[in-house]
Amino acid sequence: MLGPMNEHQLVEKIIEWLEEDMPFGDITSQNITFSDHKVKATFIAKENGIICGMDVMKLVFHTLDNSIVFKPSVKDGDFIQSGLTLGTLSGPLDKILMGERLALNLCQRLSGISTMSHLYAQAVKHFPIRIVDTRKTTPGLRLLEKYAVRVGGCYNHRYGLSDAVMIKDNHIAAAGSMQNAVTQIRSRIPHTTKIEVEVENLDALKEALDLDVDIIMLDNMTNDMLLAAVAINQGRALLEASGNMTIDRIVDVAKTGVNIISVGALTHSVQALDISLKFLS
Repeated sequence: MLGPMNEHQLVEKIIEWLEEDMPFGDITSQNITFSDHKVKATFIAKENGIICGMDVMKLVFHTLDNSIVFKPSVKDGDFIQSGLTLGTLSGPLDKILMGERLALNLCQRLSGISTMSHLYAQAVKHFPIRIVDTRKTTPGLRLLEKYAVRVGGCYNHRYGLSDAVMIKDNHIAAAGSMQNAVTQIRSRIPHTTKIEVEVENLDALKEALDLDVDIIMLDNMTNDMLLAAVAINQGRALLEASGNMTIDRIVDVAKTGVNIISVGALTHSVQALDISLKFLS
């Protein structure tokens, strides 16, 4: 379901998040004697978008109480419209109230990301290009947020600093030159690991090509510069365009012929999709 995050890891996270929300229990719900302890509720979409996080919500409630029955009527990746019933929930009222906010927070956040990702993916669907995310994610939510990106139709960049080499301007400055940085890293990493270098101008691009790196990030370049970079590259390295990649600009960037466009906005500035939980009388 969630790629690198297995269910055991996610349950550990959910327990941590529940403890954050109620370190000493739910002082409201646990101090009211309800006339009918068992209830039914529905999740209702309040906006159009791409749903994501249905299994995550189910796991939140099952972590609280295995007797809670969650029956989704949609699956991750489905397009939903405002007013649609997303699923039903039944079980102990106090336990449902304890998990309501965490479940909604996660599903709304992930659905906002999948909806944004869908917009970007659809915009360039006729081009041989990948839209990828970045490390600009919410601490503690990276694996879930990157999952939501995939649900929306885009792709993942590296998951963290440990799984791919990306030499940026500060690395180059500290090493004294791009050549020093690349040479040192190449001598110390496995042969299976690719090397990506960030460049800000065409001269730096040529230098990176001479060093035979695998991927070159073209940082904050104009569309004309991107066109020139593609012509200079001649297919030698994968070219990744990055910086100010708005939905309004994305098609023009795709037309330049770069291979990858990285978009921080997929995760760092999305608006949560509005979803509510309604109890049935």
